[in-house]
Amino acid sequence: MALMAIQILGISVLAGMVGSVLGLGGGIIVTPALTLLFGVDIKHAIGASIISVIATSSGSAIAYIRDRITNVRVGMFLEIATTIGAITGAFVGGLIAPGILYIVFGLVLLYSVIAMLKKASDELPGEVPLHPAAQKLKLQGQYYDKALQQNVSYNVDNVYGGFSVMYGAGVISGLLGIGSGSFKVMAMDVFMKLPLKVSSATSNFMMGVTGAASAGVFFFRGDIDPVISAPVALGVLAGAMLGTKVMQKLKSKTIRKLFIPILAYVAIQMIVQGLGANS
Repeated sequence: MALMAIQILGISVLAGMVGSVLGLGGGIIVTPALTLLFGVDIKHAIGASIISVIATSSGSAIAYIRDRITNVRVGMFLEIATTIGAITGAFVGGLIAPGILYIVFGLVLLYSVIAMLKKASDELPGEVPLHPAAQKLKLQGQYYDKALQQNVSYNVDNVYGGFSVMYGAGVISGLLGIGSGSFKVMAMDVFMKLPLKVSSATSNFMMGVTGAASAGVFFFRGDIDPVISAPVALGVLAGAMLGTKVMQKLKSKTIRKLFIPILAYVAIQMIVQGLGANS
Protein backbone atom coordinates (compact mmCIF):
# COMPACT_ATOMS: atom_id res chain seq x y z
CA MET A 1 0.00 0.00 0.00
CA ALA A 2 2.88 2.37 0.85
CA LEU A 3 4.53 1.63 -2.53
CA MET A 4 1.24 2.27 -4.32
CA ALA A 5 0.86 5.61 -2.50
CA ILE A 6 4.38 6.64 -3.59
CA GLN A 7 3.65 5.65 -7.21
CA ILE A 8 0.36 7.60 -7.16
CA LEU A 9 2.24 10.58 -5.69
CA GLY A 10 4.78 10.45 -8.55
CA ILE A 11 2.14 10.29 -11.28
CA SER A 12 0.20 13.08 -9.57
CA VAL A 13 3.25 15.38 -9.70
CA LEU A 14 3.32 14.88 -13.49
CA ALA A 15 -0.47 15.44 -13.67
CA GLY A 16 -0.15 18.68 -11.70
CA MET A 17 2.61 19.97 -13.99
CA VAL A 18 0.66 19.19 -17.18
CA GLY A 19 -2.56 20.61 -15.73
CA SER A 20 -0.87 23.81 -14.59
CA VAL A 21 0.89 24.43 -17.91
CA LEU A 22 -2.08 23.63 -20.17
CA GLY A 23 -4.94 24.85 -17.95
CA LEU A 24 -6.65 21.46 -17.93
CA GLY A 25 -6.53 20.41 -14.29
CA GLY A 26 -4.85 17.13 -13.41
CA GLY A 27 -7.88 14.89 -14.01
CA ILE A 28 -7.01 14.09 -17.63
CA ILE A 29 -4.01 12.09 -16.33
CA VAL A 30 -5.15 11.14 -12.82
CA THR A 31 -8.39 9.32 -13.74
CA PRO A 32 -6.99 6.97 -16.45
CA ALA A 33 -3.79 6.38 -14.41
CA LEU A 34 -5.70 5.34 -11.27
CA THR A 35 -8.13 3.06 -13.13
CA LEU A 36 -5.76 1.48 -15.66
CA LEU A 37 -2.49 1.29 -13.69
CA PHE A 38 -3.73 0.75 -10.14
CA GLY A 39 -7.16 -0.83 -10.66
CA VAL A 40 -8.90 1.86 -8.60
CA ASP A 41 -12.71 1.90 -8.79
CA ILE A 42 -13.87 4.51 -11.32
CA LYS A 43 -15.99 6.37 -8.71
CA HIS A 44 -13.00 6.79 -6.40
CA ALA A 45 -10.81 7.74 -9.38
CA ILE A 46 -13.25 10.50 -10.39
CA GLY A 47 -13.43 11.66 -6.76
CA ALA A 48 -9.62 11.87 -6.65
CA SER A 49 -9.74 13.67 -10.01
CA ILE A 50 -11.98 16.39 -8.52
CA ILE A 51 -9.44 16.81 -5.70
CA SER A 52 -6.65 17.03 -8.28
CA VAL A 53 -8.47 19.85 -10.09
CA ILE A 54 -8.76 21.84 -6.84
CA ALA A 55 -5.09 21.12 -6.02
CA THR A 56 -3.94 22.20 -9.51
CA SER A 57 -5.88 25.43 -9.20
CA SER A 58 -4.62 26.05 -5.65
CA GLY A 59 -1.01 25.40 -6.65
CA SER A 60 -1.02 27.56 -9.76
CA ALA A 61 -3.64 30.27 -9.25
CA ILE A 62 -1.62 32.20 -6.66
CA ALA A 63 1.48 32.38 -8.88
CA TYR A 64 -0.46 33.29 -12.02
CA ILE A 65 -2.53 35.96 -10.24
CA ARG A 66 0.60 37.39 -8.59
CA ASP A 67 2.31 37.67 -11.98
CA ARG A 68 -0.91 39.12 -13.48
CA ILE A 69 -1.22 36.43 -16.16
CA THR A 70 -4.67 35.37 -14.95
CA ASN A 71 -7.49 37.60 -16.20
CA VAL A 72 -9.76 37.45 -13.14
CA ARG A 73 -12.49 39.54 -14.81
CA VAL A 74 -12.72 37.15 -17.78
CA GLY A 75 -12.63 34.17 -15.40
CA MET A 76 -15.51 35.40 -13.23
CA PHE A 77 -17.53 36.48 -16.30
CA LEU A 78 -17.22 33.04 -17.94
CA GLU A 79 -17.88 31.31 -14.61
CA ILE A 80 -21.41 32.78 -14.77
CA ALA A 81 -21.92 30.93 -18.08
CA THR A 82 -20.64 27.57 -16.80
CA THR A 83 -22.73 27.83 -13.60
CA ILE A 84 -25.96 28.63 -15.47
CA GLY A 85 -25.09 25.88 -17.96
CA ALA A 86 -24.51 23.31 -15.20
CA ILE A 87 -27.87 24.15 -13.62
CA THR A 88 -29.54 23.85 -17.05
CA GLY A 89 -27.82 20.50 -17.59
CA ALA A 90 -29.13 19.20 -14.29
CA PHE A 91 -32.71 20.19 -15.22
CA VAL A 92 -32.75 18.94 -18.81
CA GLY A 93 -30.85 15.73 -18.13
CA GLY A 94 -33.83 13.55 -19.00
CA LEU A 95 -34.76 15.47 -22.15
CA ILE A 96 -31.54 15.33 -24.19
CA ALA A 97 -29.76 12.14 -25.22
CA PRO A 98 -26.22 12.32 -23.75
CA GLY A 99 -24.82 10.60 -26.86
CA ILE A 100 -25.92 13.51 -29.08
CA LEU A 101 -24.27 16.01 -26.74
CA TYR A 102 -21.04 14.01 -26.75
CA ILE A 103 -20.96 14.07 -30.56
CA VAL A 104 -21.84 17.78 -30.84
CA PHE A 105 -19.19 18.86 -28.37
CA GLY A 106 -16.64 16.44 -29.82
CA LEU A 107 -17.16 18.12 -33.20
CA VAL A 108 -16.80 21.58 -31.59
CA LEU A 109 -13.48 20.48 -30.11
CA LEU A 110 -12.33 19.09 -33.47
CA TYR A 111 -13.15 22.46 -35.05
CA SER A 112 -11.02 24.09 -32.35
CA VAL A 113 -8.14 21.71 -33.09
CA ILE A 114 -8.20 22.84 -36.74
CA ALA A 115 -8.40 26.51 -35.70
CA MET A 116 -5.44 26.04 -33.33
CA LEU A 117 -3.41 24.23 -36.00
CA LYS A 118 -3.86 27.21 -38.33
CA LYS A 119 -2.18 29.48 -35.78
CA ALA A 120 0.28 26.92 -34.38
CA SER A 121 3.24 29.09 -35.39
CA ASP A 122 1.78 32.32 -33.93
CA GLU A 123 3.34 33.35 -30.64
CA LEU A 124 0.71 36.00 -29.86
CA PRO A 125 -2.68 36.92 -31.35
CA GLY A 126 -2.47 39.46 -34.19
CA GLU A 127 -4.54 42.63 -34.30
CA VAL A 128 -7.56 41.75 -32.16
CA PRO A 129 -10.46 44.25 -32.08
CA LEU A 130 -11.85 45.13 -28.67
CA HIS A 131 -15.41 43.83 -28.48
CA PRO A 132 -17.89 46.48 -27.19
CA ALA A 133 -18.98 44.15 -24.33
CA ALA A 134 -15.33 43.55 -23.41
CA GLN A 135 -14.75 47.30 -23.33
CA LYS A 136 -17.78 47.84 -21.11
CA LEU A 137 -16.71 45.05 -18.72
CA LYS A 138 -13.00 46.01 -18.91
CA LEU A 139 -11.93 42.49 -19.90
CA GLN A 140 -8.78 43.55 -21.78
CA GLY A 141 -5.44 43.37 -19.96
CA GLN A 142 -1.67 42.98 -20.04
CA TYR A 143 1.03 40.80 -18.51
CA TYR A 144 4.81 40.41 -18.57
CA ASP A 145 5.91 37.44 -20.69
CA LYS A 146 9.10 35.99 -19.19
CA ALA A 147 9.84 33.86 -22.27
CA LEU A 148 9.60 36.88 -24.62
CA GLN A 149 10.94 39.31 -21.98
CA GLN A 150 8.35 41.94 -22.85
CA ASN A 151 5.02 43.37 -21.70
CA VAL A 152 2.09 41.98 -23.68
CA SER A 153 -1.12 44.01 -23.96
CA TYR A 154 -4.17 42.24 -25.39
CA ASN A 155 -7.79 42.86 -26.34
CA VAL A 156 -10.76 40.50 -26.01
CA ASP A 157 -13.02 39.72 -28.98
CA ASN A 158 -16.22 37.70 -29.57
CA VAL A 159 -17.38 37.88 -25.95
CA TYR A 160 -20.78 36.36 -26.77
CA GLY A 161 -19.21 33.44 -28.66
CA GLY A 162 -16.93 32.62 -25.73
CA PHE A 163 -19.83 32.95 -23.28
CA SER A 164 -21.99 30.61 -25.41
CA VAL A 165 -19.27 27.94 -25.58
CA MET A 166 -18.80 28.15 -21.81
CA TYR A 167 -22.57 27.87 -21.27
CA GLY A 168 -22.57 24.73 -23.44
CA ALA A 169 -19.58 23.37 -21.53
CA GLY A 170 -21.51 23.92 -18.31
CA VAL A 171 -24.54 22.06 -19.71
CA ILE A 172 -22.47 19.02 -20.72
CA SER A 173 -20.61 19.17 -17.39
CA GLY A 174 -23.88 19.15 -15.47
CA LEU A 175 -25.33 16.35 -17.61
CA LEU A 176 -22.34 14.05 -17.85
CA GLY A 177 -20.15 14.99 -14.89
CA ILE A 178 -17.06 15.66 -17.00
CA GLY A 179 -14.54 18.41 -16.49
CA SER A 180 -14.45 21.25 -19.01
CA GLY A 181 -10.86 22.51 -18.84
CA SER A 182 -10.35 21.90 -22.55
CA PHE A 183 -13.50 23.93 -23.32
CA LYS A 184 -12.36 26.80 -21.09
CA VAL A 185 -8.97 27.15 -22.78
CA MET A 186 -10.51 26.68 -26.23
CA ALA A 187 -13.24 29.30 -25.64
CA MET A 188 -10.69 31.92 -24.60
CA ASP A 189 -8.01 31.06 -27.18
CA VAL A 190 -10.10 30.32 -30.30
CA PHE A 191 -13.22 32.46 -29.77
CA MET A 192 -12.14 35.37 -27.56
CA LYS A 193 -8.58 35.47 -28.99
CA LEU A 194 -6.76 35.84 -25.68
CA PRO A 195 -3.03 34.97 -25.55
CA LEU A 196 -2.68 31.25 -24.83
CA LYS A 197 -0.83 31.81 -21.55
CA VAL A 198 -3.67 34.02 -20.31
CA SER A 199 -6.20 31.38 -21.41
CA SER A 200 -4.33 28.63 -19.55
CA ALA A 201 -3.82 30.64 -16.35
CA THR A 202 -7.45 31.85 -16.32
CA SER A 203 -8.72 28.31 -16.92
CA ASN A 204 -6.75 27.12 -13.87
CA PHE A 205 -8.31 29.88 -11.79
CA MET A 206 -11.84 29.00 -12.96
CA MET A 207 -11.51 25.25 -12.42
CA GLY A 208 -10.79 25.70 -8.73
CA VAL A 209 -14.15 27.45 -8.31
CA THR A 210 -15.99 24.73 -10.28
CA GLY A 211 -14.14 21.87 -8.55
CA ALA A 212 -14.76 23.23 -5.06
CA ALA A 213 -18.49 23.53 -5.82
CA SER A 214 -18.79 19.86 -6.82
CA ALA A 215 -16.32 18.33 -4.33
CA GLY A 216 -18.88 18.37 -1.52
CA VAL A 217 -21.29 16.24 -3.56
CA PHE A 218 -18.58 13.64 -4.21
CA PHE A 219 -17.55 13.69 -0.54
CA PHE A 220 -21.06 13.03 0.78
CA ARG A 221 -21.51 10.26 -1.78
CA GLY A 222 -18.44 8.56 -0.32
CA ASP A 223 -16.53 8.77 -3.63
CA ILE A 224 -13.49 10.50 -2.13
CA ASP A 225 -11.19 7.87 -0.58
CA PRO A 226 -8.55 9.60 1.62
CA VAL A 227 -6.01 6.80 1.00
CA ILE A 228 -6.07 7.62 -2.73
CA SER A 229 -6.96 11.31 -2.65
CA ALA A 230 -4.25 12.34 -0.14
CA PRO A 231 -1.22 11.37 -2.28
CA VAL A 232 -3.03 12.71 -5.37
CA ALA A 233 -3.61 16.09 -3.70
CA LEU A 234 -0.02 16.37 -2.43
CA GLY A 235 1.51 15.29 -5.75
CA VAL A 236 -0.70 17.49 -7.90
CA LEU A 237 -0.14 20.51 -5.64
CA ALA A 238 3.65 20.11 -5.89
CA GLY A 239 3.45 19.51 -9.65
CA ALA A 240 1.21 22.54 -10.20
CA MET A 241 3.59 24.84 -8.32
CA LEU A 242 6.47 23.51 -10.43
CA GLY A 243 4.32 23.86 -13.57
CA THR A 244 3.82 27.61 -13.03
CA LYS A 245 7.59 28.11 -13.30
CA VAL A 246 7.81 25.88 -16.38
CA MET A 247 4.87 27.55 -18.16
CA GLN A 248 6.29 31.04 -17.85
CA LYS A 249 9.57 29.96 -19.48
CA LEU A 250 7.81 28.25 -22.41
CA LYS A 251 6.72 30.08 -25.54
CA SER A 252 3.02 30.02 -26.40
CA LYS A 253 3.84 28.11 -29.61
CA THR A 254 5.30 25.28 -27.52
CA ILE A 255 2.30 25.20 -25.15
CA ARG A 256 -0.08 25.08 -28.14
CA LYS A 257 1.84 22.15 -29.65
CA LEU A 258 1.40 20.29 -26.35
CA PHE A 259 -2.26 21.25 -26.06
CA ILE A 260 -3.46 20.35 -29.60
CA PRO A 261 -2.91 16.54 -29.40
CA ILE A 262 -4.62 16.39 -25.98
CA LEU A 263 -7.57 18.39 -27.33
CA ALA A 264 -7.78 16.09 -30.37
CA TYR A 265 -7.71 13.02 -28.10
CA VAL A 266 -10.54 14.38 -25.92
CA ALA A 267 -12.58 15.28 -29.05
CA ILE A 268 -12.23 11.82 -30.61
CA GLN A 269 -12.97 10.14 -27.27
CA MET A 270 -16.18 12.18 -26.88
CA ILE A 271 -17.37 11.34 -30.42
CA VAL A 272 -16.63 7.62 -29.93
CA GLN A 273 -18.51 7.61 -26.61
CA GLY A 274 -21.40 9.47 -28.24
CA LEU A 275 -21.64 6.95 -31.07
CA GLY A 276 -21.51 4.12 -28.52
CA ALA A 277 -24.30 5.69 -26.48
CA ASN A 278 -26.48 6.10 -29.55
CA SER A 279 -25.97 2.56 -30.87
